[in-house]
Amino acid sequence: MSIGPLDDETVEKYQEAGEVLRTVMDESAEMVEPGVTHLEVAEYAEGRIRELADGCAFPANISVNEEASHASPGRDDDTVFGEDMVCLDLGVHIDGYIADAAVTIDLSGNPEIPEAAEEALDAALDMVEAGADTAHIGAEIEDVIRGYGYTPVLNLSGHGVERWDAHTDPTIPNRGAERGTELEVGDVIAIEPFATDGSGKVTEGSKNEIYSLVNDRSVRDRMSRKLLDEVREDYKLLPFAARWFDGGRSEMAIRRLEQQGVFRGYPVLKEEDGALVGQAEHTVIVTEDGYENITA
Repeated sequence: MSIGPLDDETVEKYQEAGEVLRTVMDESAEMVEPGVTHLEVAEYAEGRIRELADGCAFPANISVNEEASHASPGRDDDTVFGEDMVCLDLGVHIDGYIADAAVTIDLSGNPEIPEAAEEALDAALDMVEAGADTAHIGAEIEDVIRGYGYTPVLNLSGHGVERWDAHTDPTIPNRGAERGTELEVGDVIAIEPFATDGSGKVTEGSKNEIYSLVNDRSVRDRMSRKLLDEVREDYKLLPFAARWFDGGRSEMAIRRLEQQGVFRGYPVLKEEDGALVGQAEHTVIVTEDGYENITA
């Protein structure tokens, strides 16, 4: 059955993406334990997504402790999990239609932080329906997290999800706001509360392994042209990891294209106090009688 402006085929593709994501998330989360490398988990998750779906909506994000987003291992990264708080954020697409979800695996002995994020997500989902105000949803997220004695990450938010674009309107804040947007039937949204025992703001770190095409134009360098053609064909506007390409000259081409404004880099986002961050996320379709959670 079609949902608002979404036809049957589109809804089925979102549902299929969500089904694949659930499978891969369960399998990948079980791998997160002390001694396993971040790269092992990322490559397993991305490989399974490519096996079961049309591709990754973005590189596997494995954010640890104070990291909140955009953390993905490099080509030769041998970092292993220890007594960490680990946020695993995965994206799947079927013909460009995206499912996005995240779960936090606590190895640090601070289970109430991810619990606060999960409870805030559940409370937000209870409010999802056509006509719901995103400002009110954000206020509920904030109330739940502060009720646990923690702080929501105030400058990160949930978002709309459209074909080939994982971050569109409407914004779903993680705090109360003066004005929001009314949800409509057919909206596809990812709600993602972040809870922290810090001040609740993230800043950009120096590490950067994720990029996307933001300004498609001609370039003169042969290696850059070759890499740009590959990105256009395989990823379009979706983010990609530098390690997905051959090393050496491709890394030089990526840096060159970033300098020219063709690619955008996504530095790792870190809680400014160095505090722990927990995340929870689901993607849902707003329906006439509420919502369908495609990643639950």
